[in-house]
Amino acid sequence: MNETKNTLNGEREPERYDLHMHSTSSDGMNTPTELARLAAERGLAGFALTDHDTAAGLGEAAREAERLGLAFLPGVEISTRAGGKDIHMLGYLFDPSDEKLSERLEGLRGVRDRRNDLILERLRELGVEITLEEVRDRGGRPLKPDESVGRPHMADVLVRKGYAVDLRDAFDKYLAEGAAAYVSPPRISPQDAADWIREAGGVPVLAHPGLYGDDDLVRAVLAEAKPAGIEVRHPDHGADDEARYRKLAEEYGLLTSAGSDYHGVRQGKVFHGELGGYTVGTAEVEALRRAASSADRGCWKAGG
Repeated sequence: MNETKNTLNGEREPERYDLHMHSTSSDGMNTPTELARLAAERGLAGFALTDHDTAAGLGEAAREAERLGLAFLPGVEISTRAGGKDIHMLGYLFDPSDEKLSERLEGLRGVRDRRNDLILERLRELGVEITLEEVRDRGGRPLKPDESVGRPHMADVLVRKGYAVDLRDAFDKYLAEGAAAYVSPPRISPQDAADWIREAGGVPVLAHPGLYGDDDLVRAVLAEAKPAGIEVRHPDHGADDEARYRKLAEEYGLLTSAGSDYHGVRQGKVFHGELGGYTVGTAEVEALRRAASSADRGCWKAGG
């Protein structure tokens, strides 16, 4: 892997990798193939696909990345719960064909389905009439096996039916943590998620710690789950957050990561950040590769 690439004026610039994004396999708006093409168009050297609780899109993304000459890191974002908060654990460079992890992720999608039913029930109690069929349709692209439905799909329907002005309004009124229809059923712990990722040969990284609003909780998660890294750069992190989490990474001896958390464009707005807007360099990617518990699994190919 080269550390730099040529620019038009003959200078050299660092290679960049976006390590957090979502496809139509969970709650993103772009297919895995489209994400690979966007990554190439935006000058990235590589990317990771990190859909929620599913590895369904990894093969497609890897094949297109290989065709385009991009590095690809298989990823996932696992939903957990700790300290009364939803905590997300990113996993990188695991074996997507690991049967035990596949079964575990299927179970998590079952929890997500139960949560969706509870949210819809709460919405009906509030006089907001949307159906699971409308949510699962996902704007004319029905759910496929191993894919998952998330709150952004509900937000789309809420906006389309006039219950909210835009995606942010839908979350603020109904779907965000603490909002009127928010429900979170029992979930696994961050430690469980980190263990699952390690057992599948991967590297666990705590996602967007700034979103949890509680650095004491972040420290507790780091101490108990012992992830290999922490996501320092993220669209919802300000400069102070980034500096604080870099310092925390040094204190705990953690790898640092970054990603746009790109979900695509909904109602004309990007959610969370623009693909390629938050990146790491070659050194961080190589550190993740070195941290992978199995060299063979860490070098997973498109045909794997």
